[in-house]
Amino acid sequence: MNASGDAESIRRCVIWLSDPLSLVIILANLFIILGILRNRKLPRAASWFFLSLLFADLLAGVALPFIPRMQCENNRGYHSCFFVHVTPNYFFLAFLANLLAVHYEKYLCIRYPLHYHHFWVHRWVPLCLLLTWALPLLFACLPVLGWNQWGPNSNCSYKQIFPPAYLYLEIYGFLIPSILAMAFMSTQMLRVARHQLQEIKKVLRSVHQGQGPSELEQQLELRHAKCIASLFLIFLVCWVPYVAGLHVSVLAIQNHISIDKYTLLILTCVGSGSAAVVPIILGLSNRQYTQFWRDVAAKGYAGCRARCCERGEAGRHQDGTSQSRAPCPPAEGLASAPS
Repeated sequence: MNASGDAESIRRCVIWLSDPLSLVIILANLFIILGILRNRKLPRAASWFFLSLLFADLLAGVALPFIPRMQCENNRGYHSCFFVHVTPNYFFLAFLANLLAVHYEKYLCIRYPLHYHHFWVHRWVPLCLLLTWALPLLFACLPVLGWNQWGPNSNCSYKQIFPPAYLYLEIYGFLIPSILAMAFMSTQMLRVARHQLQEIKKVLRSVHQGQGPSELEQQLELRHAKCIASLFLIFLVCWVPYVAGLHVSVLAIQNHISIDKYTLLILTCVGSGSAAVVPIILGLSNRQYTQFWRDVAAKGYAGCRARCCERGEAGRHQDGTSQSRAPCPPAEGLASAPS
């Protein structure tokens, strides 16, 4: 009776934590994907890499509710047990591989702008995307190919599917090095931006000799400071909980530490969900990816304003007030921003 009650309470905890976050991730990715597909002025290579990342993030959002359930034993059969455990693991591995590919493509574009078109990442985009999906699939299928602890009388559990060596190799050989590599490339891109900012400031000071810092210099400095703060917050809010959740989960599974099931579920849900939010933040912060939706909002607002003005004019004519009035002025700030 107690076991069934604990299982039911765990199931409810998973539903309340992971299901709303999963829905938000799925809808946000669909929102950005549609905005990219409707904007045909985007660079082809970069947009394809980011579309692949958004699709992988969408699959990670779909798999998010199943990840906490992987830590609970159940009575599934051999094939269904492997499918339930391997599929979410593959989705998150593919998500991180695509995120790493997006960072690498952006790093090459900024670090080597004159030679970017000669790199294989730009020339062989389909091959790169194939590798970002095929290599995680190969690694995720290793337990299916025999690297597992399944026995004749085994129950379906996380411990039976993923051996300790496999988990350590995945976390400390792929996941954490990938996160550190993305952090390194991001800092290098900020360093390049800082160098370019210094060159621009030199040109501006040579033009405005004897004057203080111009307004343009202050705006550029503020934008660079915002980029540094954004990078730090993304790493602190998104990646630190993910790495902490991975580490604590592995230690708890291997019985190296004792931790409450509910605490472990919360860490797993929050960590996995925080990592899946990173592409959404990157997509919404890029004006080109949201240009379509801003144009739609501007047109809708202008249409509603025009209809309100027409109704107001019609109401004044019906009331008999025929004095001449100026038409409604056009709404300000509705011009679409350059993409």
